[in-house]
Amino acid sequence: MKRREFTAAAVAATIGTLPATRALAQAAGAAMPAVIPPVSADSLRKLLGAQRGKVVVLNLWATWCAPCLREIPDLVHLEQELAPRGVVLIGVSMDEPDDGERVAAFHAKYFPAFHTWLRSERELDAIASVVDPAWNEVLPTTYILAPDGRVVRRVQGAKTHDEFRALIEAALEPATTR
Repeated sequence: MKRREFTAAAVAATIGTLPATRALAQAAGAAMPAVIPPVSADSLRKLLGAQRGKVVVLNLWATWCAPCLREIPDLVHLEQELAPRGVVLIGVSMDEPDDGERVAAFHAKYFPAFHTWLRSERELDAIASVVDPAWNEVLPTTYILAPDGRVVRRVQGAKTHDEFRALIEAALEPATTR
């Protein structure tokens, strides 16, 4: 790396912005993980509202939650398999809002196909209360929302691929057969 490029990147980095960090990483020839977009309670409501007509699997997870990490590959696989039938997976990392770069690096390394956001609310309950005012802060927690946006199932603790498949399939059935 040329000295001028490094100096410019280092000066930009001292400002403390993510673009500056990205500039420093690029100048050093290192890859910078994609940014995990932040999500507030209000933006989660809008995100879920935009999915009306689909079965939404909303997964609350964290990088430090071992059961979360075991179930994410199954959820991603199910979304890929069932997307043609109108299933969408939305993840929300419940890691601290200030841990964006760490969560992004973790996400890029282990679950790059997982559509996820990072909570921007300091209070954990603010995000979960969008769909569940009685959430008890257990991770992982997965909500299955019917096409009309109603929560039809709350799942706490890790489940298997087959258990999730059965729950999602039930949500795909027309309301008259449930």
